[in-house]
Amino acid sequence: MTTENLALFRGIGAKMDYLNQRQRVIAQNISNSDTPGYQAQDMTGADFKTALKDIIRDTKGVKAVSVEGTNSAHIPAPNAVNTGREKEAKDTYEVAPSGNAVVMEEQLINSGQNLMDYNMMANLLQKNVGFIKTSLGTGN
Repeated sequence: MTTENLALFRGIGAKMDYLNQRQRVIAQNISNSDTPGYQAQDMTGADFKTALKDIIRDTKGVKAVSVEGTNSAHIPAPNAVNTGREKEAKDTYEVAPSGNAVVMEEQLINSGQNLMDYNMMANLLQKNVGFIKTSLGTGN
């Protein structure tokens, strides 16, 4: 059995691939910070709703379960809870006279967040490999 068959490892690998690609985009933004007219680029993250719909669509033949409150003291159903509002598009606050819209501080923050996310995925991968080794009795 390989780890490719486990959805958790596929998900972690996909997230790490995404973070690698995003770091390349951030590095490209930083390297073009003096290029006239260059606009900073970024990658959009995975859409959880779409991924969940894909998973639900793949479970054909499984009967859906509805959530109903039988007592007014129960916690309300998820669709009755206020989920907040969607994020608005971000405006660029600094534009150089040459038309360059790369904000170095913003790119460094993005790079730091990307590094933290990557380290979190690497730690999660390491912990799960440890769990599998422990369950197989092969040690730490």
